[in-house]
Amino acid sequence: MSASELAERIKNRELSPVEVTEAFIERIEERNKSLNAFVYFGYEDALRNAKEAERAILAGEEVGTFHGVPTALKDLFGSKPGWVSTFGGVKAFKNNVATNYCAYGERIEKAGGILIGKTNSPVLGFRGVTDNYLFGPTRNPFALNRNPGGSSGGSAAAVADGLVPIAQGSDSGGSTRIPAAWSGIYGFKPAGGRVPFLGRPDGFRTHIFSTEGTLTRTVEDAAMGLSVLTGYDDRDPHSANEKVDFMAALHGSIKGWRIAYSPNFDVYPVDEDVAKIVADAVKVFEQAGATVEEVELGVPYHQLELSDLFTRIAMRGSIGLMEAFKSRGIDLLKDHRDDLPPQYIEWIEKVYESNMLDVNRDQIMRTKMYDTVQNVFKNYDLLITPTAAVLPVENVPGGNTVGPTHINGEEVDSLLGWAMTFITNLTGHPSASIPAGLANGRLPVGMQIIGKRYGDSDVLTASAVFEKLKPWQHTYDICKNRPLSVPQL
Repeated sequence: MSASELAERIKNRELSPVEVTEAFIERIEERNKSLNAFVYFGYEDALRNAKEAERAILAGEEVGTFHGVPTALKDLFGSKPGWVSTFGGVKAFKNNVATNYCAYGERIEKAGGILIGKTNSPVLGFRGVTDNYLFGPTRNPFALNRNPGGSSGGSAAAVADGLVPIAQGSDSGGSTRIPAAWSGIYGFKPAGGRVPFLGRPDGFRTHIFSTEGTLTRTVEDAAMGLSVLTGYDDRDPHSANEKVDFMAALHGSIKGWRIAYSPNFDVYPVDEDVAKIVADAVKVFEQAGATVEEVELGVPYHQLELSDLFTRIAMRGSIGLMEAFKSRGIDLLKDHRDDLPPQYIEWIEKVYESNMLDVNRDQIMRTKMYDTVQNVFKNYDLLITPTAAVLPVENVPGGNTVGPTHINGEEVDSLLGWAMTFITNLTGHPSASIPAGLANGRLPVGMQIIGKRYGDSDVLTASAVFEKLKPWQHTYDICKNRPLSVPQL
């Protein structure tokens, strides 16, 4: 069932929160070993909270949006007091216990959601696939030899496989949308400022538009999640102080809208299967009365320049994280170097050596990309692109799976350069990945829907229209009927 249906039936006393939670625990125990989506299991807390949720229902108390609905945190920056947090499978943090809540954990629990565990991520979120030296790779429930994407890959795989109906995604460069694309689900990245950032010691996070979001099987569940996650919080200096009825956006129309379609964001090589499926999918909007026009955006940089730009800016935030760890007596680069992938070490050392002139040049490049995307919305209501330029990659042994190095013979950055997602982390625009179809009848392809700077509702409206005209729920039969044996790498 979807999260919305579960919530409704629990409120109507048709389902017991305890029995629902027990059923999901049983399903995780049965199916997770072959998937490696969950890496921390908070069953004791979940059952305790489920019993309290049941007591509240029976007492006739007012309950929240997600009352009694199981969900999961992401084991990167997702946190709940008392739960282990490894920052994406860093061995030095295998016994690290969180003392604070992230926004998703805090707000979902207040809305009655039952946090049931934490899901796998790459080390410090530094790539678009999910693998690490502590837990190993997560497997894609559509094809177990392949990766579900990252960095929220454990959450995406869990949702696609029905282990939870909704899970936390965090998105600094596509970490919600990439795994949504590769795992055949819906991933929503809100506009920068919509979901408060509660991290410390750096509460400003000025290096990138990084935000928590949702991974779901339905657009309605994403809208429910946004209704709970968004809203002003005085702990975040960039928190948007605006109330939005995201549920109302599900019933809107796109008739008369003008939609810009870029098959490659001007500069990206795109796999032939991905290109064809997205080109066919975007035509669905015409059935709903919108005008779709293929556009040239005027992107002024090569795709390798863009991926390097993003990585430099993002890694400056990672430097702050390294220094925060040092203040706690943990020097990862000095004492735990083997916990970190070589690509991470190479980039953070490079950025440590950069200066303020480098920072200034990068912000000028970033501003040009912001202007480029903003110019689209002078004439169009939405911008559509593929989410990832390639199909899900195969997992490899050793804990260091990466994306492709070349597409159509052209070199790309293997960490993230094959994803057309990080642009909106530079600019702050809301964006979602929606299932566009299956390549070879089995491998999911995602289509990215980008809205105006605070046009989250527009993205939801278009997504709901697309879901109605091109539903994808039947594709989860592939996951339902997958083998439960653990594949060999």
